[in-house]
Amino acid sequence: MTDSLEPQSDGNGAAGHTTPTQANPAADATGVSDADKAAAARADRAAFIAALGFPVLVIIGGLLGFFFPDTASGFAPQVTPLLGIIMFGMGLTLRPVDFALVAKRPLPVLIGVVAQFVIMPLIAVATVWVLQLPPEIAVGVILVGCAPGGTSSNVVSYLARGDVALSVTMTSVSTLLAPLLTPMLTLRLAGQYMPLDAGAMAWDIVKVVLIPVVGGLVVRLLLPKVVAFITPALPWISVLAISSIVCIVVGGNRDNIITAGGIVLVAVIIHNGLGYALGYLTGKITRQTEPVSRTMAIEIGMQNSGMATALASTYFSPLSALPGAVFSVWHNLSGAVVAAICRYIDGRAKKAQN
Repeated sequence: MTDSLEPQSDGNGAAGHTTPTQANPAADATGVSDADKAAAARADRAAFIAALGFPVLVIIGGLLGFFFPDTASGFAPQVTPLLGIIMFGMGLTLRPVDFALVAKRPLPVLIGVVAQFVIMPLIAVATVWVLQLPPEIAVGVILVGCAPGGTSSNVVSYLARGDVALSVTMTSVSTLLAPLLTPMLTLRLAGQYMPLDAGAMAWDIVKVVLIPVVGGLVVRLLLPKVVAFITPALPWISVLAISSIVCIVVGGNRDNIITAGGIVLVAVIIHNGLGYALGYLTGKITRQTEPVSRTMAIEIGMQNSGMATALASTYFSPLSALPGAVFSVWHNLSGAVVAAICRYIDGRAKKAQN
């Protein structure tokens, strides 16, 4: 959901418009006008506020669920509609041009999406095996691994000075593939732990994920001015919906959190951290640029844990939804840290050049 931040990617991770000094008297020696600098600064501020605000709101949602479990768990039937709101919001931020990158630069898109549905599921299986997780938690961890890329990854890619256009495309493509790949992979990797109706899950993903995303895209095409007006609020609406899902899941798992919360957090940290590391390594091994490698790390490490949480609640058990809820909190926190590290590295490199 990068539209609200107004970054414009040149395909190499650079954000903001630049104009030649000759064409713009207000431009400085670097060729960047004061207006462009101000726009980039506003985008940076908006992105930082989002990166810090998202995890705070999700944590608040979790705390409300923990301390008011009866009230929170009473809203359990609203988890699926809330996910639909999140995905509709994602659709509103998409444009047909976001999918044009598949034709223009197919290799990084293909590498990233394949890695998404190979690396994270395999890390999940390895984590389950190493930690010897009980079946209900195991299927939740695996389901998170089989989910598509997370919507907040686009904001983090922008902050990390990654390839924003690639980030949006990877998230979009992996989301469109989710009705096929998420149930298939979950059945194959988690079927030994608990039974799963993969066909029913696929249809639910179509209804709750694919149709809202496509619907949002159509609405944007039909009502561009209306969508442009509400776009700045869309990430916050989505994070409020995610926070509400976390609140509901935590409320329904209060006792389980007390007994199993620690091991779930460990599993989530391992899963997320290895996703970042192996995603970045994938970019480097395939000789991608630094911005593309950063984007691959972020896209692969950050999952649509809201979708995983909703599906786990529907097809497995409340305890199975706990890994997704914890992942929702953790990957927003870790994503902000990853972005800060990338900016620190860039800052050191810039100083060294000077």
